[in-house]
Amino acid sequence: MRREARLLKAKAVSSLTLSVDHFNRPWNIGRIDAVLLLLDHSFEMLLKAAIVHRGGKIRERGAKTTIGFDLCVRRALSDGRIQFITDEQALTLQAINGLRDAAQHHLVDISEGHLYLHAQAGVTLFRDLLRHVFGEELRDLLPERTLPISTVAQLDPIALFTEEVGEVARLLRPGRRRRTEAAARLRGLAIVDGAIRGEKLQPGEGDLQRLGQELVAGKQLDDIFPGIASVNFVTDSTGPTVSLRIVKKQGVPVHLVPEGTADASVVAIKRVNELDYYNLGHTDLARRVGLTTTKTTAVIWYLDLQEDPEYCRLITIGKSKFKRYSQKSITAIAEAVGSVGIDAIWKAYREGQRPGSA
Repeated sequence: MRREARLLKAKAVSSLTLSVDHFNRPWNIGRIDAVLLLLDHSFEMLLKAAIVHRGGKIRERGAKTTIGFDLCVRRALSDGRIQFITDEQALTLQAINGLRDAAQHHLVDISEGHLYLHAQAGVTLFRDLLRHVFGEELRDLLPERTLPISTVAQLDPIALFTEEVGEVARLLRPGRRRRTEAAARLRGLAIVDGAIRGEKLQPGEGDLQRLGQELVAGKQLDDIFPGIASVNFVTDSTGPTVSLRIVKKQGVPVHLVPEGTADASVVAIKRVNELDYYNLGHTDLARRVGLTTTKTTAVIWYLDLQEDPEYCRLITIGKSKFKRYSQKSITAIAEAVGSVGIDAIWKAYREGQRPGSA
């Protein structure tokens, strides 16, 4: 490993350790800000270490300083030579970075459960990247510990965000009108929602006031924060470690935002109507890939596309049900035909032998 990469990785682990330390401290002086600032810093150092380790550059030609957080994420996601993160991992990074910006430059207040979600998702992602890029285990770099004792039970993530929204509504009730505290709570929710939807802008006072009015008017979480409603926070505790990851909901696409787009993050999630996403019928798909409908069926079977929600969904319209396909199916079929050949796929289909089934 190059010396620069090794030193950056060590710095990343140090910042993560301090973030975990502040999270587990039994007092609240500067705790939320410290956790977010250190967690964000740990990822910037880890991303730079990984880019260098994979032969990439963290300095632009002629620049005196290294690239920033967003460009690190973009290179880690889209540079074919060094790519090592997924779209969904980028969403986690954007949410942490957005909260860090607010903690660094203004006011942000998030509940204990909300902080836990980002802290645990951050530790999970750090562990995943350390293993994937460097072949190292986080447990070998940090002291072994049991889970910290908590005075509150962690809620289901969506229930947690719903409770957050309810708390803001209570702060805005007539007779209380704690607008500054409500704005600080709303800012955290709006940042996470915007990070998921690919909006880099920190919410302004007018934005927060509008969100508060919508809450008081009784609007639901899905309507006010569609980004948060588009993802799941999935917990996996089937072992000695606890893992928490942000994953997109079925049929919701994540796309790379073009570099240079004003006020935008690296990736964005977009909730769409199912028929907009799964916009191809079987005949349409066959025509787009240049095959007969029968041979298209063979490739669909060969790739098992109907079992993958990225490619196929059973849509109910009235009393009828239709199998619909996404645009991703075109690419998948074209690649399979190009690499395997339609004759080989047709033979496997006729003989009922998918790859690896023999």
